[in-house]
Amino acid sequence: MATNLAIDPELLDHAYKVGGLSTKKDTVTVALQEFVARRERAKLIELFGTADWDPSFDYKAERRRRDQKLGLTD
Repeated sequence: MATNLAIDPELLDHAYKVGGLSTKKDTVTVALQEFVARRERAKLIELFGTADWDPSFDYKAERRRRDQKLGLTD
């Protein structure tokens, strides 16, 4: 999809040099991918600490059950 954008030429040139990519198009594409990834990570980080912890959950017993199922125990 062709899109015409007015991008700050100095900023694009700087990103192009710093990124070391072969074209300005690749530079913009990678910049957008990194932008999206960073925003998605930020949304995930907001979720930390929001889940309720079940104090009765026995993670050691669950590991033993998993290991037995996989045949990893003696």
